[in-house]
Amino acid sequence: MADESKVGLRERKKLELRKALSDAALDLMFELGLENVVREHIAERAGVSLRTFSNYFATKYDALAYRVGFRLRRSAELLRGRPADEPLWAAICEAILEPMVQDGAPYGQPTRERLNEVQKLNQAPEMQAALARTATDDLASAVAERTGTDPASDLYPRLVAQIALSTLTVVTNHYPMIEPGTTLPSALRRVFAELGDGLPAPTSASPRPHLIGLLS
Repeated sequence: MADESKVGLRERKKLELRKALSDAALDLMFELGLENVVREHIAERAGVSLRTFSNYFATKYDALAYRVGFRLRRSAELLRGRPADEPLWAAICEAILEPMVQDGAPYGQPTRERLNEVQKLNQAPEMQAALARTATDDLASAVAERTGTDPASDLYPRLVAQIALSTLTVVTNHYPMIEPGTTLPSALRRVFAELGDGLPAPTSASPRPHLIGLLS
């Protein structure tokens, strides 16, 4: 039992260091601008050597993408606890929002400058590659449990998980351009609601503008 406790403590410390490196990368991105951040900066801010950084992440983009995967794993846990009668896309939206809001809370209300940095990050080919390596297995498994599908043989839960991640990325990228007064959580809720409606095409006769139309 003592050995297992030591292993558990060691793994927790590794996870804490991963999070610290990811936090340092994000802080520096907001302070210096994405293009000016290098691995040495991140290691120094986190108080470790460059070699230690390299043991955890290959690039700054991997460090920044880590928090997305971390939040998705938490979202999977939350999705399992959502009410059984809640529509699927609404449940996924709320499960994705909670960790995102918690993660962003220390930074306060997002400024246009910070949103521009996030947009640059998400549009960077290196970040897209890093996000592609971000496993959505946990979220897909949670979707499968909720829908009675098999994540090993059915495409549906994996497709839903990927759409959820893509939706988060697209809305975050375009958030600075949508109507004033719209918060990021409300924008995400509207988009996920439209996904739940089958993503109808925007029309000028719509009683309220489709957010999808505003994002195009």
